[in-house]
Amino acid sequence: MGNQESPEKKIKSGVAMLNVLESWGIDHIYGIPGGSFNSTMDALYEKRDTIQYIQVRHEEVGAMAAAADAKLTGKIGVCFGTAGPGATHLFNGLYDAQWDHVPVLALVGQVASKAMNLNSFQEMNENPMFADVSVYNRTVMTPESLPFIVDEAIRKAYRHNGVAVVTLPVDYGFVDIPDLPLSSAKNHRTGLPLPDNKDILDALKLIESAERPVIYAGQGTRGAGEELIALAEHFSMPVVISVLAKGVLPDDHPYLMGSAARVAAKPGNEALAACDLSLFMGSDFPFARIFFPADVKFIQVDIDSSKLGSRHKTDVAILGDAKETMKRMVAMGNKRPSTTFLEANLRNRRNWSNWLKSFENSDEVPMRVEPVFREINRIATEDAVFVTDVGNVTIDAVRHLKMNGHKQRFTTSGLFATMGYGVPGGIAAKLSFPERQVFTLSGDGGFSMVMQDVITQVKYNLPVINIVFSNDSFGFIEAEQEDTNRQKFGILLQGADYAKIAEGMGAKGFTITHPKQVKEIFEQARESKIPVVIDVKISNQRPFPAEAMILDKDIYTENEIEAFKKRYMIEEMPLLKELLKK
Repeated sequence: MGNQESPEKKIKSGVAMLNVLESWGIDHIYGIPGGSFNSTMDALYEKRDTIQYIQVRHEEVGAMAAAADAKLTGKIGVCFGTAGPGATHLFNGLYDAQWDHVPVLALVGQVASKAMNLNSFQEMNENPMFADVSVYNRTVMTPESLPFIVDEAIRKAYRHNGVAVVTLPVDYGFVDIPDLPLSSAKNHRTGLPLPDNKDILDALKLIESAERPVIYAGQGTRGAGEELIALAEHFSMPVVISVLAKGVLPDDHPYLMGSAARVAAKPGNEALAACDLSLFMGSDFPFARIFFPADVKFIQVDIDSSKLGSRHKTDVAILGDAKETMKRMVAMGNKRPSTTFLEANLRNRRNWSNWLKSFENSDEVPMRVEPVFREINRIATEDAVFVTDVGNVTIDAVRHLKMNGHKQRFTTSGLFATMGYGVPGGIAAKLSFPERQVFTLSGDGGFSMVMQDVITQVKYNLPVINIVFSNDSFGFIEAEQEDTNRQKFGILLQGADYAKIAEGMGAKGFTITHPKQVKEIFEQARESKIPVVIDVKISNQRPFPAEAMILDKDIYTENEIEAFKKRYMIEEMPLLKELLKK
């Protein structure tokens, strides 16, 4: 009897797919099960010791958490939605990932292959639905191709820093296929383009001739805080940051003017308005044409050539990694002495910081936000993670969080700017960094969109400190209606006791109505071993509108200026142009 070949080893296609995920370092995945995802749920059960299934209460929360995973760790985030409504619920989180340029994999359930195109229950033609949001979008056509396609999807998501979508007919995951090594994870490499020295020399010529140069730093400078400080100090340039770059520099560094546009600090907007040169470093700031002078000299540094010149007329474009570019600029450029422009900006920053600090001990009721941020800053650990929702709370967080510029991290929904980012981001942060302290900061509008998933924090024992700033209004939109002289309509919210709601889900709940309560409650929150929701009842007072100040005597009447000062409790707040004259 002749030799017989041993039978080929087989594996379920769904398990083979999860093996690919595991090989890429993916250890948790968000979603809600359904009939069109049963084969993958079976596979997740088999792989439960190495890939944790996180059961969210809304697929949007899962997709948002996956995006936050990618923003905080640099690793791809993974979520899923079942056929029909489960799939459509993913969009908000996926667009957040797309617009903030982070890798996310979305697995989308589909009816069984034999039921496709037969108007089956919950069947949708899902592929074209995801065409706009994705950099890779495929429907699996055979069980054997499933793990290969998922591996390809992950590569594309990393390559393009975007969303990859794979639609899975449910029956394919049950099929036995050859157990072959299909993952390419071990071959994955990352690299950044190096700047051309000629471009750097061209940029240095512009810096040398500038009188009022400013650095505008985006999230491309993350991990290069030391280089950014060295650049600013070497060339005597104030620094303005994007919201997504919050935490790159220590908030107490004197050269940091804060952020710009509406989610802004007064010194940041004034520095941009007065500059004659911008060193636009690793940013995709969408309002550059509005907040920079039209005739400003513009030097742009980015790792993506498609971004160069896209936001402003650019005089020198440098394709290269921000960290390496800044190093070379310092090494190749002559040190500039301090200038009148820099000194005026430093005074402007000090005045602004002192004004903000003056409200930290306020005993006003309803409360101001400053006493709350004072306590957040006091109890925050050196490696705390801050997840901020969208709205007035974003303005307040960017202004009042005193980050150390080292291990602490900050994340929000940037370009897409979707409400409801806080709670999902807190889930992601605590799963990715279980030993680190995690805060979520939300307005009552954003929190109430996703508050059901506090129960997810409870279920998986994620002791996040969730802070809700309740002003019974969509305050950010209310301010827009005011600025455009519209009726204030549709923006008032019915109040609720979010602390009691949290307690009903198994979290610890606190309600703060007076500044005297703040310190003791934050002490209890710091020591809690379970999720905490702190509902702070604040006044519906608009944050100081740094993008629309009524302080310039050359533009506004004395009565208009006095009314503005009275509203925002200003005694003295000189403009940058006044400081430049001194």
